[in-house]
Amino acid sequence: MSILFTLFILQANSIYLGELSGVISPASSAYILRAITIAEEKDAECLIIKLDTPGGLDESMREITKRILNANVPVVIYVAPKGARAASAGVFILYASHIAAMAPGTNIGAAHPVGMGGEKVDSVMANKVTNDAVAYLQSLAKTRNRNIEWAEKAVRESASIDDETALKIGVCEIIAENEEELVKKIDGKEVRIQERTKRLDTKSVPIKKLSMTLRERLLLILTNPNIAYILLLLGIYGLFFELQNPGMIFPGVVGGICLILGFYALHLLPVNYAGVALIILSAVFFILEIYVTSHGILSVGGVISLVIGSLILFGSDQPFLRVSWEVIMVVVIIIVIFVGLLLFLGIKAQFRKPSAGKEGLVGETGIARTDIDDKGGTAFVHGEWWNAVSEKPIKRGAKIRVINSEGMILKVEEI
Repeated sequence: MSILFTLFILQANSIYLGELSGVISPASSAYILRAITIAEEKDAECLIIKLDTPGGLDESMREITKRILNANVPVVIYVAPKGARAASAGVFILYASHIAAMAPGTNIGAAHPVGMGGEKVDSVMANKVTNDAVAYLQSLAKTRNRNIEWAEKAVRESASIDDETALKIGVCEIIAENEEELVKKIDGKEVRIQERTKRLDTKSVPIKKLSMTLRERLLLILTNPNIAYILLLLGIYGLFFELQNPGMIFPGVVGGICLILGFYALHLLPVNYAGVALIILSAVFFILEIYVTSHGILSVGGVISLVIGSLILFGSDQPFLRVSWEVIMVVVIIIVIFVGLLLFLGIKAQFRKPSAGKEGLVGETGIARTDIDDKGGTAFVHGEWWNAVSEKPIKRGAKIRVINSEGMILKVEEI
């Protein structure tokens, strides 16, 4: 899922053209609000926004519709290109526009409100939410003189219609193949701006581009649930490894940055903090598995906590506002492999031959500096002089191997 928002710079009597493709979120809200403000400041002829959305957050949608309703410049919502849709929150945005347009092969509808907060909604609360959405969309329909009856169906019955039906029943005013045709068709139309009527004059009006700011691009990335999820995990595990290995610095720095960005992203999305708690608990289980002999129980608990926490992290019925199954599976597999590798290295270290002290000399080779027998002798091993004994006599200068150690005396054999 991506949100591409491209606006066009205007001089006097120019047109802004924006493209909003993806989930309605704080990022898209910031883009559209900025576009309207700039269009007002430049006294633009109008602002056209190409729209293709599956829906999104109610709060962001209401910010956009409220700004459009109070705009001092005509706002044209254009559902395009062919195959695009204005679903859920997109219906409200289209209804709020001064002029509603659609491209051939597009559709609009399915505006029934869905759970966004992570908590269970009972039937009474669900009815309240639905009635509120119906009343809001009907008020937009009355303001813009659009079909009121279908607005209620779109919310209560999740009704959806194509472009031709929308034009026929008064949901939109124009069907246009492309932006050029749209500009021609809106020429001469009269729209109500606050308390005055404006007649659009769009003949030979230039359309110029305005790029997104760095802040808007960052906000766009952070409002992706998959990105927020990955940042949260990187932050949690980075800090855990830094606490387990003080002085590594890098995991702590990266983890701290990712955790702050992750929590900022969660602030922008409909997060369920029970999911966050389960993800943190899974990290605790995995870390404990490295130090506690649980025969795999902690690892199993960590996997279960991580999967459940990931699934309920974002409380929404819409797939575009949840972490995808593919991302969850990849993350779980990577973490399990990493923890398994740490466990393997830890177990392997317990059976590793000592590499320091006299115990570490077992298996080392050296030179007999004197004759060595069962009564004693001297050997040069590992850069050091040692007293040595051997069950079989060894001549001076012969190569020897250490097979054991007793106190400060090495037991050796001739190679």
